[in-house]
Amino acid sequence: MGAKPSIDVAQRRARLARRHHLSPAARAATALDVARGMVALHATDPATVYLSIFARASVTPADVERALYDEKILMRMLGMRRTMFVVPIELAPVVQAGCTRAIAAQERRRTIQLFGQAGIADDIATWLGSIEEQTFEALRKRGNATAQQLSEDLPELKRQVRIASEKSYAGAMGVSSRTLFQLSADGRIVRGRPRGSWISGQYHWSPMDAWIPGGLAEMVVPAAQTVLIQGWLRSFGPGTLADLKWWTGLTLGEVRRALQDLQAVEVDLGEAAGWVLADDLEPEGAGERWVSLLPGLDPTPMGFVDRAWFLGGYAPAIFDRTGNIGPSVWCDGRIVGGWAQRKNGTLAYKLLEDVGAEAERAIDSAAHDLGGRLGEVRITPRFRTPLERELST
Repeated sequence: MGAKPSIDVAQRRARLARRHHLSPAARAATALDVARGMVALHATDPATVYLSIFARASVTPADVERALYDEKILMRMLGMRRTMFVVPIELAPVVQAGCTRAIAAQERRRTIQLFGQAGIADDIATWLGSIEEQTFEALRKRGNATAQQLSEDLPELKRQVRIASEKSYAGAMGVSSRTLFQLSADGRIVRGRPRGSWISGQYHWSPMDAWIPGGLAEMVVPAAQTVLIQGWLRSFGPGTLADLKWWTGLTLGEVRRALQDLQAVEVDLGEAAGWVLADDLEPEGAGERWVSLLPGLDPTPMGFVDRAWFLGGYAPAIFDRTGNIGPSVWCDGRIVGGWAQRKNGTLAYKLLEDVGAEAERAIDSAAHDLGGRLGEVRITPRFRTPLERELST
C-alpha cells in the first residue's frame, strides 16, 4: 500500500480562500452563492448571517432579505448540532432528514418529560399533539403570524409552565415557544421575516409549503447524511473525523459510513489524518494575499473542531468558554486578531501579531468599509468573547 496523499497547511489555507469566497478574486456574486459555498450559514445570532455574507459578497441587507423572504431561495432552520442555520432551499430536505428529524424526536421526548413533571395534563403526549394541530391550523388560516398573534387565537399558548421547580435552574417555559419550536423541528412550519430589523431574533412564522410547494421532500436518512458530508468535504475538506463528527452532530459510525459510501480518500495532514473527496486531490494554487473581518459564529472557523492550523494560540481571546468564536480578523488563511463595533458605530480591531504594513492597511480598509455598510445598525454578538468586550468599550 502506498503512502497517503499529503495536504499541508498552506494548501488548506489556499482552499479556504477560494472555496469560502474570502480572497478578492473568489468573492461571490449573491447571497445564495455564499450559502451554497459554505453549505450552511450559522444563524443562532441573526446578524451572523448578514455579516458572513457581507464578508464574501458585495450585497446589501435588502439583497439578503430578498433572498430569504421574497425569492425564498434561502431558509432558516434547525440543523446540525441543534443549531440554527440558513441553508439554500435545495439543501433543506437534506438537513431535515440527515440531522433535524432525529433532533425533533429527542426534543419531543424532552418536552413531554418537562411538561409532564409540571403536571399540566394527564396525557401530555396527546395534549401536546392537540396544541400543535390547533396552532398549525391557526397559522394556516392567517398565512403568517408571530407567536403573539397565534396566542391571541389560542389562549393556551400564553401559558407559562414551571420546570425544574426544585432545582437551582428552575424557570418557566412558554407553551407557545415550545410548540412553535417543535412544529419547526418537525418541518411543518418555517421562520419568516423578523418582526424588527435584520438583526432581530423574533420572527413571523409560515407553513412550510409557503416556502416549498408541497413541503419538504422526504429523504432516506443515510442518503441525506451522505449528501451533507459530501457538501462539507467539498467546501471545507480536507478535515478530520473529529471535524466531521462535530460539525454534523452525527455519530462516528454515521460519519464513517458516509465516507465509505462516498469513497472518500484518507490523506496526511501532518498532525492528523484527514479526508477528502476522491476527485479533490489536485493542489490549489497559492493565489493572492487576502484579509477579512469575519463575524462571531462565522461558518469558516465554526466548520472545524481541530482549529490549530488557522487559530494558533489565540483561542482564549477569540473564543468564549463554551467554544463559540467571536469576531475575528483573518490574514492569508489564519486568524491574526479580533474586532468589535463600538456604541458610536465605529469598528475597532486589534492585531495579535505583526502582519506587515500592507496587510494592516488592507485590514484598516476592510474595517472602514464594514463600518460604512452597517450604517446606523449596532451589532452586539450573541456570545461575547474577551477580545470583543475589550474592543467594544
